[in-house]
Amino acid sequence: MSRLFAACLLIFALVGQPAAQLAPEPPEIDAKAHLLIDYHSGRVLSSFRPDARMHPASLTKIMTVFVAFSELRAGRVSPDDMVTISSEARKMGGSRMFVEVGSKVRLEDLLKGVVVQSGNDASVAVAEHISGTEAQFVKLMNRYAASLGMQRTQFENAHGLTASEHYTTARDMVTLSRALIATFPKYYAWHRLKEFLHNNIPQRNRNRLLWDDPSVDGIKTGHTSAAGYCLAASAQRGAMRLLSVVMGAKSPGARARFSKALLNYGFNNFETRLLYKAGADITKVRVWQGKQEQLQLGLKDQVILTFPRGRYSALSAEVTVPPELTAPIAAGAALGDMQILLDGRVMVERELVALHGIEQGSWWQQLSDRVRLMLE
Repeated sequence: MSRLFAACLLIFALVGQPAAQLAPEPPEIDAKAHLLIDYHSGRVLSSFRPDARMHPASLTKIMTVFVAFSELRAGRVSPDDMVTISSEARKMGGSRMFVEVGSKVRLEDLLKGVVVQSGNDASVAVAEHISGTEAQFVKLMNRYAASLGMQRTQFENAHGLTASEHYTTARDMVTLSRALIATFPKYYAWHRLKEFLHNNIPQRNRNRLLWDDPSVDGIKTGHTSAAGYCLAASAQRGAMRLLSVVMGAKSPGARARFSKALLNYGFNNFETRLLYKAGADITKVRVWQGKQEQLQLGLKDQVILTFPRGRYSALSAEVTVPPELTAPIAAGAALGDMQILLDGRVMVERELVALHGIEQGSWWQQLSDRVRLMLE
């Protein structure tokens, strides 16, 4: 084998036992669009028209609370703020929290009214409290959407009632849901509340999965005649969390049934593992003309992988590094990559970096290494 090839490519199995078969096909979902992903790895497990433009209905409110939680974290508003309810908020139709004009309601209670009761009135009241008007709040919503990479989403209101230029996709709703859970775990816990009481009016969360499956902890339902029945759901079993979005189902029961089928499919047929921690030592390479001859290469970021259950033994790693490295080399320098493969298919690729630096050697070391390279 040539020195060039030996230096450039290293292949090794993570383990070496026989493997099981690939995962079965996902269930049939009778909806206009859907997407199922693993929360930690981001791997898509099932999809249908994930980038099709859809009316979001009350899935809009995931962004409404995301903006509000961002303002809470920044200290610009407080959960104990008393919000005066305007006539604009009170007159909202559709699902409501039943707030009264002129009454004062804690911001936290309004947000729970958005999350649990899907209150259109509460959504407008939150928007007005944070930004002065709903229109100004919508500008914030669209800025956050852009910052999260929601490229096919535009909001026109804070509640989700149908508007001509108010749209999203299943993929963008998954992106938003993932960011909500990762960024605001304390406030996200409100999404598993089954009931909220305001004005002596108890209202149940419309997410039926909260009753059907104890692993489900959110997220949001939605419905308009234009959008059909929608549900963004999240469930965690052990260390594995899945996110699903179903849009345009034909009934409340259908959106719950299809969401449950997707989640069960994911948990039953896939597993997610942390293969390498950030900073993990992967391989050593020879460095020429330096004070040290061996450089440790590792991973800047962790490697989390979702793959069919029973296939861990079939995973392999392929490392590619430059054929010749010369000092000086700075710690953190990108010097190759590693691919994780399953049946020859690349599952994930990560950059390899220098875990430490190597300074240039003495003039004698440099000369000696130049001669040795010429002779090889």
